Amino acid sequence: MTALGWVIGAGLGVVAAALLLRNHVQLVRLIRWSEAPLGTPVPDAGGLWGDAFVALHKRARGAAESRRQLQDELDRLEALTQALPEGVVILGAAQSIEWLNPRAAADLGLDPGRDRGTPITNLMREPEFVRFLDTTQHGVPLHLRRLGRALQIVSAPFGAGSILLLTRDVTQLERLETMRRDFVANVSHELKTPLTVVKGFIETLRDGIGPGAGEIPADEAAHYLSLAADQAGRMQRLIDDLLTLSVLETGAPPPPEEVVDMRALLAEVREEVVALSAGRHDIRLEDSGPAGLRGSASEVRSACANLASNAVRYTPPGGLIVLAWHALPDGGAEYAVTDSGIGIESQHIPRLTERFYRVDRGRSRESGGTGLGLAIVKHVLERHQARLVIESQPGRGSTFRVVFPANRVATA
Repeated sequence: MTALGWVIGAGLGVVAAALLLRNHVQLVRLIRWSEAPLGTPVPDAGGLWGDAFVALHKRARGAAESRRQLQDELDRLEALTQALPEGVVILGAAQSIEWLNPRAAADLGLDPGRDRGTPITNLMREPEFVRFLDTTQHGVPLHLRRLGRALQIVSAPFGAGSILLLTRDVTQLERLETMRRDFVANVSHELKTPLTVVKGFIETLRDGIGPGAGEIPADEAAHYLSLAADQAGRMQRLIDDLLTLSVLETGAPPPPEEVVDMRALLAEVREEVVALSAGRHDIRLEDSGPAGLRGSASEVRSACANLASNAVRYTPPGGLIVLAWHALPDGGAEYAVTDSGIGIESQHIPRLTERFYRVDRGRSRESGGTGLGLAIVKHVLERHQARLVIESQPGRGSTFRVVFPANRVATA
């Protein structure tokens, strides 16, 4: 080989070595750049290596954007499940807990951190729940009582071999349904007695009319008609109270507010209870409060009259009943009914505003009460931001105080 050949060969070797070294350097730079945090500027390589760096950077940026979008969707989905009023549980293989939201954890008494990966039947051992999971009747709800709550649980297939459980706390719904049944039963019972009495009197009077019938003396017939009228009046009062309570409990808009003339209203209430008492009680009115009150005159009058008439019904003849209206130091006002009646034992006081709740059922019916008066009072006061305070001792009488806030006080 000539000297020129050796020179050319050596030159090519040097060039090849330089290219290999440059490629090695660029590979090292690529590896280091790929290991750097996202967003690190692309190295300035130039040539094909520069194009490769730019292409890889675009691909990495696109992948990062896709991951960010997926994470945003996952975050939104998790926020959605956190806000759901129902509980959500995802069960995987062997009915193990893969994921659950806080509502499900509260409903079922589970810990989202500790209980993940644990078979749910290890934590919830109720036989009906175990049978429920083993069935294939998805969509059929299970009603389960757990931790003092009434739960409704529905299952659905989810993905490959997974199960989705939806839980709902129906304790309040069950309570409302029980109240509805009790309400219907109470109304039926309250109407049955006066209807039976009225029907009996009508049949007695009918049997005394016509050929061959024993004639009923006029005074006896008048007595029967008077008793029947009393029972019809009782039914009418019950129906009126039911209609009033229905309007209040359904959240119907209150009547337009006005400035109620409390002096005139309380005077009317006193006249009403004096007539109801028929001279059997000493009834006094103490009016030193503000002249006006903002609210519904009909509703305020209903509440005041209910409390006053209850005092008449539960105070023996000769007793004292005081209706008092006065201002309070905080700018509010108070309506109080104090009697020297039979009083109420402390265990009954929290339940007095329940519909048809009576301390003495027999006495209440005999006195003409419907069992709905204090329930009406409670709802009227709620609509006027007022509160009811009851103080009573057996044998020493009772005081029912209605406290109105300062923003309800007005000038008549």
